[in-house]
Amino acid sequence: MATLLLFRDDAYLRETSALVTAVTPEGGIVVDRTVFYANGGGQPGDKGVLVRADGSEIALATAVYGPDKTEVVHVPATPGLVLPELGESVRLVLDWDIRHKRMRMHTLLHLLSVALPYPVTGGSVGEDEGRLDFDIPDGGLDKDALTAKLTEMIATGAAVTERWITDEELLANPGLVKTMSVKPPMGSGRVRLVEIAGLDLQPCGGTHVRSLDEIGAAQVTKIEKKGQLNRRVRVGWA
Repeated sequence: MATLLLFRDDAYLRETSALVTAVTPEGGIVVDRTVFYANGGGQPGDKGVLVRADGSEIALATAVYGPDKTEVVHVPATPGLVLPELGESVRLVLDWDIRHKRMRMHTLLHLLSVALPYPVTGGSVGEDEGRLDFDIPDGGLDKDALTAKLTEMIATGAAVTERWITDEELLANPGLVKTMSVKPPMGSGRVRLVEIAGLDLQPCGGTHVRSLDEIGAAQVTKIEKKGQLNRRVRVGWA
């Protein structure tokens, strides 16, 4: 049974009730709906707690997709616990502090891909640091100049919205895809686009803030040469 991904439609939902639909041999918990982002696309799975009907809590270290990629498995931080029964009603509560920082960082990385309009070959979203890897034919990148570009875009306070298009529409507009290493999930018939008004439009399944105002002060912290063409650009909070 596929898990309903509530974060896809509202990244600001912090908790939800749910029904347990499976328990994996490794002790992971599958539910019918979740607010937990499952690890993918360079963004880690969410942390938080699962609250059982009797009020007891199970700390969750992360969330990952199951083998069929439709179920989200919630992974307890401590193995060997007594797990919920199938059909049990539970409540899932995010560690919102960590999630919101990752939302801010993920949106910041979209801006970095605008500041550096080159093919993206890799990336990672963290609470305090994020990075993108670019294929750049010529080096000479300047941290201060890039930071100034990011600051200018953040200051616009542009709205961040999502919408869906069909697989066919994406195939007809291949220029929307910036990432060479992570391809947009296709096959369900539709693909989610994230738009930063007036600045950026690209497929993405991650979580983002609603406005660039929420990002706050940020800076380019390091630029590394990883190969003849590859440059790794790290960003963090100022």
